[in-house]
Amino acid sequence: MTDLRGKKVLITGAAGGIGRLLARKLAGEGATLVLWDVAHPELKAVTEELRMGGANVFPYYPDVTDRETVYATAERVLEECGPVDVLINNAGIVTGKPILEASDAEIQRTFDVNALSLFWTTRAFLPTMVERGSGHIVTIASAGGLVAAPRLTDYSASKFAAVGFDEALRLELQWEGRDVMTTVVCPFYVQTGMFEGVRTRFSWLLPILSPEYVATKIVKAIKRNQRRLVLPRFVYVAPALRLLPTRWFDALVGLLGVSRSMDEFRGRRNR
Repeated sequence: MTDLRGKKVLITGAAGGIGRLLARKLAGEGATLVLWDVAHPELKAVTEELRMGGANVFPYYPDVTDRETVYATAERVLEECGPVDVLINNAGIVTGKPILEASDAEIQRTFDVNALSLFWTTRAFLPTMVERGSGHIVTIASAGGLVAAPRLTDYSASKFAAVGFDEALRLELQWEGRDVMTTVVCPFYVQTGMFEGVRTRFSWLLPILSPEYVATKIVKAIKRNQRRLVLPRFVYVAPALRLLPTRWFDALVGLLGVSRSMDEFRGRRNR
């Protein structure tokens, strides 16, 4: 088990949803928190809440899609807070539109936030982890990065990229003999408002997940140096299903209700 007390943990997308819950739970573990989000009022409120509880918190407001801003903010963090022990790439967005209804800008933004930002933050903080011989990079991906669904072409593609990013990074660090851990998190739909309106056919098999439950599992996975966290457990069968003929795979995804899960999607306005 990894003791997080006194460790510096950076969370992107920390102003709401899973990011905010992670900040609360990690504060309870005694971690020093470096919180990133473009939502200034919301992150300021989270910071004040955690500081009132005695947590050591450092808020920053970069746009993670802006590479130069990420690098410049990372330099400030290293100067003002010191090396980061755990980087949690949590920032994410969803459009929830069919490919012909999503605008070019929306598609670009999805990839900028969900996929490309992983490179900028990791490249900013990995060097000091390598120098110190310790560190942990957590990628919050999605079950949508294992099995796709209609109205999620840009989202699923970006999350497939996130899963591939984690896998390649893990293998690269092992190949180089680096003592830096990686964890990828692939939850089914979470009740944060981001996926407001989604539904599941078999809630006992593929439940819409509680944010509190997911955040608790993520913290436990970090402490246990768990390489992969997939929620619920049934989603672990996804890679095996790809051995089926395509028609069978598509039919099974339809039977499970995944193909119709976004029919009533409303979501929330992306920040």
